[in-house]
Amino acid sequence: MPGERLAVRGTSEVGRFPGAAPPTRVELTIHKDGEKKLEEGGCRRWFKKMCPCCCKRQSNTHDVTDKVEFVKPPAPTPTPEPAKLTVENGEAKEMEGMKLSVCSVDLLSSKTDQNRKEHHTELFQGDDMIIRRGQTFQIEMELNRPFSADNDKLHLDLKTGPLPLVSKGTHVIIPLVDHLEDDRWEAKIVEQNGNKIKLSVNSPASAVIGLYGLTVTTSTLKGVAANTYNSDKNIVMLFNPWCEEDAVFLDDEEERKEYVLNDIGRIYYGTEKQIGARTWNFGQFHEGVLEACMFILEKSDMPPSGRGDAVNVVRVLSAMINAQDDFGVLVGNWSGDYSDGVSPSAWSSSVEILRKYHSSNGTPVSYGQCWVFSGITTTVLRCLGIPARSVTNFQSAHDTDVSLTTDVYLDEDMEPIDYLNSDSVWNFHVWNDCWMARQDLPPGHGGWQAVDSTPQETSQGTFRCGPASHNAIRSGQVYLKHDTPFVFAEVNSDKIFWQKNPDAGFTQIHCEKKAVGHHISTKAVGSDERADITHLYKYQEGSEEERIAVETASRFGSKPDTYSTALAEDVLVEVKMEGEGPRMGADAKLSIVVKNLSSQPRQTTLHSQVAVMYYTGVLKGTIRKEQIPVELLPNEEKTFDWVLPYQQYQNQLVDQAALMLTLSGRVSETQQVVANQTTFRLRTPDLNITPLGDAIVGKEMAAKITFTNPLPRMLKGVVFRVEGLGLQKGHEVIVGDVGGHSTVTLTEHFVPTQHGRRKLVACLDCKQLTQVHGVADIVVLEN
Repeated sequence: MPGERLAVRGTSEVGRFPGAAPPTRVELTIHKDGEKKLEEGGCRRWFKKMCPCCCKRQSNTHDVTDKVEFVKPPAPTPTPEPAKLTVENGEAKEMEGMKLSVCSVDLLSSKTDQNRKEHHTELFQGDDMIIRRGQTFQIEMELNRPFSADNDKLHLDLKTGPLPLVSKGTHVIIPLVDHLEDDRWEAKIVEQNGNKIKLSVNSPASAVIGLYGLTVTTSTLKGVAANTYNSDKNIVMLFNPWCEEDAVFLDDEEERKEYVLNDIGRIYYGTEKQIGARTWNFGQFHEGVLEACMFILEKSDMPPSGRGDAVNVVRVLSAMINAQDDFGVLVGNWSGDYSDGVSPSAWSSSVEILRKYHSSNGTPVSYGQCWVFSGITTTVLRCLGIPARSVTNFQSAHDTDVSLTTDVYLDEDMEPIDYLNSDSVWNFHVWNDCWMARQDLPPGHGGWQAVDSTPQETSQGTFRCGPASHNAIRSGQVYLKHDTPFVFAEVNSDKIFWQKNPDAGFTQIHCEKKAVGHHISTKAVGSDERADITHLYKYQEGSEEERIAVETASRFGSKPDTYSTALAEDVLVEVKMEGEGPRMGADAKLSIVVKNLSSQPRQTTLHSQVAVMYYTGVLKGTIRKEQIPVELLPNEEKTFDWVLPYQQYQNQLVDQAALMLTLSGRVSETQQVVANQTTFRLRTPDLNITPLGDAIVGKEMAAKITFTNPLPRMLKGVVFRVEGLGLQKGHEVIVGDVGGHSTVTLTEHFVPTQHGRRKLVACLDCKQLTQVHGVADIVVLEN
């Protein structure tokens, strides 16, 4: 009925996906020899003979088990064949007029059944009915008598959400037809054997995703009252990247394996010259994760009728992953104080976070930063069937005033004006790409879309971002939704230096055109290598296409006249780093290169300032200032060694161990302003993980984890976190204090539960040292 509230069985909350381990309740009927039976009339005896499943005695005997199983309906008791209806035509006619009813329904939902394999959902744990839209699925039914197409009627009802309505697509009435047609809800009998029938059911590629309850309604053509049967198992409908008509269709099997089915990935961090990588367990098929994703959808303000639109779903999820204004999954924290939660760098998996959020009935988990928000977003999107990947942008701008430039304000003495410098450039920022058609945009803007769950700026009053089309970002079409201006500024804004005038206002004195959006990275398809996808976000730096895109975008920003004046430049300053860069615990060494591109001598004084910086681009404080006099002959290039001793930064570091070196100066002969900002991190050591023994399902093995403290000081309260999907559950190992340059060795014993290539991931958590982690590939053989 329209407006009817759906009661979902096996769960305590309306509309929630049933838990992975509900108690299984079994009803038993026991007949003892010599038990006295009630007297029955001739009609009832005949009816009982024809339909034993409808005439079972009621029993109050219940067997409750706490075993984690989803039990298939029992096979029906064989029914004796009735005597051949030759002379007794009256009985035959009576059977034809008998009420048709359903005895049992089998959704064929085990991991080995046809449905799960054909719908690419066999990797999900448990035996729930998990299917993808736009594709047929099979169900079997046992009736109380053979189905007659001439005399009987049957249809299915699927309902989702608290108030299912036919007009909203949340109450679906599925009729029986002779021939199935694409893109509509229909069912067809494909097999009939006695009282059993098998249905093939078709769903449209635009169907609402989520949790459905199933009802079967039967009746006869002679006006007998209808019978209804409510299935005790629910159906989960997901997006379908294998279906050409689905908006999330991805036409490459290897990419589908990577962006939908791969439950382990890599997330990149650090700086553009020192790119680090860490393994992340997305775990979208892990026990409890699908239930958590259904819970997140349910907890959002999005009506169930809106869940058929991938753009809408992604936009809502980008808000629900953060807890900023809607009690979403994860609380962001960039303060450095995580004493009442978990340090963001200590996480290496989405599974624990999502399950904790679900089990606490929606209490946000503490704490996360951008890579954690991104990891969870990848998990949720892949779980729901939307192709997704985590993406890292190095030198990522944060534009706070929609100018589409990164603005740096200086006073008359070339010193930064802190209260005006609200724009920042993060060492790195991690967000997501998701794949979908964009029918809400002009043609050509489908494909990869940027979406960001880290709470930075509000969009339509809520902390969320995207989806924004890659094509729109690359071409500077910032007027196309959603949040394209913000993402464009992150990857392709110019850094503009403004100097305060003696009277009033500011003058543009320098434009750094290649300051942001470097080495945009994601894990490569089918390997653990890093793939550079910068070309998907922007044209080649300095090309005519790239400059046109920048100037096009700027015209739609808050400072449309920024590019009205061209600036001459003949002295350049850059900073170079040797090898992989400075290591934690040692002196930091860089090289400053100054080039004179003119045929005249040039002279300037470089003002040097190095500051400790959060990876978000927020400065904690300046460590050292100095001035470097520079005299250059025509076309000369000079290199200056720059050294920051360990003793000067050892007590100043914050998360990510990042530093920013700022150089600025004015050329005496031309009054040209030269400026450069370079960020670098102090590299931390890896955890070395060595597997011990043979890796076989069901047999114990071990792994040795080794860590050496790179600092000459003690690390306080060291904790190891170890996890491996298919190897062992995530857990903590409290190590305690580790002395300067000391080595810790930890041996983990575990029993693999899944065969194939698995990854054991470990990370170290302590206040003095972050981003220390390691991974080992372990190939597990079947027993």
